[in-house]
Amino acid sequence: MKIYEERIAPNARRVRMFLAEKGLLDKVIFEQVDLKAGDNISSDFRQKNPIAKIPVMEMEDGSYLSESVAICRFFEAKYPDIPLMGETPEQQANIEMWQRRCEMYFMNMVGMGFQHTSGYFSDRMKPVSEWGEICVKSVPKFFALLDRHLEHTTYIAGDEFSIADITAFVTMDFAKVIRTRPDEKLVNLKRWYDLISTRESINA
Repeated sequence: MKIYEERIAPNARRVRMFLAEKGLLDKVIFEQVDLKAGDNISSDFRQKNPIAKIPVMEMEDGSYLSESVAICRFFEAKYPDIPLMGETPEQQANIEMWQRRCEMYFMNMVGMGFQHTSGYFSDRMKPVSEWGEICVKSVPKFFALLDRHLEHTTYIAGDEFSIADITAFVTMDFAKVIRTRPDEKLVNLKRWYDLISTRESINA
């Protein structure tokens, strides 16, 4: 199997961390796609993913699977040891809830803030700076929400590390591009971030 990605992109990093945690990095070949150069919007790449986003996984049968969480779910189902999406229905639902929250109200806001305030992709989209600023300003609110939540739990979705932690961690690192960092008073969030920072998978 082959994964098309740009290694520094948060969604690509999310898949790499997931595979590293499950000990599966050797199951795929990674091929780099230059997003700034527009490799992902070429006609050839759109044959792999009409949405023109990375990562995309080329399956053993020649078909393609895109969306980072979908790729992770494939590996979770195929290699259930070291579960990162929960085992019981209750765990799975709770992890899915927090994974979605971290994706919709954190990762998406950071991503839109970056795209609409930096002009990085202005050759292929029309940045709306007002929208970008709204997204950037929403991020500290989510930092505060996570801090309150983490007062009562070790990891984001409970006492076990999960994909929700991966999503939040890669997003927090990526938030540097919009010059947004957590307030030092958010001690629970700092404790969590420092804990995740000790995992080998962050360098995958």
